[in-house]
Amino acid sequence: MTLSLTRRAALAGGAALPMAAALASPARAEAHETATPMPNARSFALGDLTVTTLLDGTFPRDGVKDIFGVNVDQETFEEVSEANFIPADMAQFFFTPTLVDTGSELVLFDTGLGQGGIAKALGDAGKTTDDIDIVVITHMHGDHIGGLMTDGAPTFANARYVTGRAEYDGWKALPDSGPAKQMATHVDPLAEKMAFVEDGDSVVSGITAMAAFGHTPGHMTYMLDSNGRQLVLTADLANHYVWPFQNPDWHTSFDSDKEMASASRRRVLDMLAAEKVPMIGYHMPFPAAGFVEPRGDGFRFVPVSYQMMG
Repeated sequence: MTLSLTRRAALAGGAALPMAAALASPARAEAHETATPMPNARSFALGDLTVTTLLDGTFPRDGVKDIFGVNVDQETFEEVSEANFIPADMAQFFFTPTLVDTGSELVLFDTGLGQGGIAKALGDAGKTTDDIDIVVITHMHGDHIGGLMTDGAPTFANARYVTGRAEYDGWKALPDSGPAKQMATHVDPLAEKMAFVEDGDSVVSGITAMAAFGHTPGHMTYMLDSNGRQLVLTADLANHYVWPFQNPDWHTSFDSDKEMASASRRRVLDMLAAEKVPMIGYHMPFPAAGFVEPRGDGFRFVPVSYQMMG
C-alpha cells in the first residue's frame, strides 16, 4: 500500500518545538503564537484517486464513559483508558469529511457541522464549495448533514446528492419535530437532486457502498478502489480511536441499534485488519486515516505516519 502526502501538507507537518525551549524564549513563544496555522486539509494518492481529509471542526467533550461505555462499569472503563494514556472523563472530538478527486469528478463525503468549517477546509485544499460535483451523505446525523445548507441555500450549488435508501427511509419515518428536524430543513430541499444506493451499489466507478447498519438505520461505509489500491471510509462505524476499537461490543450512546452497531463494527474492523486495508474514520484524530490490527478480542487503530509520504 503506497500513500503519497502532498508536499504542502508534508511541509506543514514539521515537528513542534520542545515545550521547555518554547517556554524559555519569549521571542519563540511570540513567533509560535503568530505562526501560520496547520492546514485543515491533508491529501494523498490512492491509485488514480486523490483523497483529501477535511477537518470541519474539533472540540473537547466530557462525560465520555456515558457515551462510549454504556454497558461497562466505571472501573473497567478507567482501566482501558489508563492503559491507552487517555483520560477517562473527556475526549477530543474530530469531524472530518472526505473529498475524493476521481480525475473527472469531485466527490465529497459528508458536510460537517454547518458552522463554515467545510468551506474553510476546502479552501485549504484549493477548492471551493462550487467545485463539488457529488455529495455523499453516509447517514443523517447533524454533524454530517449540517453543512448541506448555508443561510437557507444549498452550500454546494452545483452538486448532486447520494445517500443510502434505508437511511433516508428510516429518517423519513420519524416526525419532523423530533430528531429528524434537521433532515427536513437540510436534506428534503435537495430531494430532487438526490439518488439512493444500497449495499454493493456504485456511486461512481471505484466507489462502492457497503452497508454497516446500527449507528443509524441505514448507516453506510464506502470502499474506494483504484489500480489495486483500496481504502474504506468508515464514517461513524467507530466514534473514537480507542474504546470502540478495543471493545467492539461496548455500546455507544450515539448508536440507534446498539447490538447491530457492535456487530457491524466487529465485522468491518475484522475485514480491515485481515486484509490490511487502510481506513478513514470521520471521528478519528485528524488526519483521520490509519490501519486496523487485531488486539485481544478487539482491535487497535494505528494512525498513519510516513506511509502518507512518498
